[in-house]
Amino acid sequence: MTAELLQGDADGAAAEHHAAPSRVTYLVKQLESAVRQDLDARLQTQGLTTPQYAALSILLRSPGLSSAQLARRSFVAAQSMQVMVAAFVRNGYIERRPDPEKKRVLRNYLTTEGTEVLRRCEQEADAMEDRLLAGLSAPQISAMRDAMAVCVRNLAGSTRR
Repeated sequence: MTAELLQGDADGAAAEHHAAPSRVTYLVKQLESAVRQDLDARLQTQGLTTPQYAALSILLRSPGLSSAQLARRSFVAAQSMQVMVAAFVRNGYIERRPDPEKKRVLRNYLTTEGTEVLRRCEQEADAMEDRLLAGLSAPQISAMRDAMAVCVRNLAGSTRR
């Protein structure tokens, strides 16, 4: 995004020529909202929400997480994750197994059906990302990824100063 982007009014119309550029944080929030809205609509065809898709994606990369660990990595409350995990078990997307050392801790694993629904969701996410990045060159996309990664690192683990 460039400094030439101008903050829109409540109706989304462009601000006047002399208006100050939008804050980067405002544009990030607008982008996050647009991504979430588009992805939610696409994932609805698979019967999932964006947070549910995120949780299944995390389990694919990190099998055997507890529900508490999965909640933290998915940016949802532990109580919300408990509801999500119960639905995943009901739908046959995950199975839970006791931790070999801590029998009271249940570990979550994707099932074959969970892997399949996740594969279909990945296709939807790919289509959304293609739409999101349309018109950007490969170097622009690379620079965008790099810049966002730096911003995340800059704020990761930081506290208000």
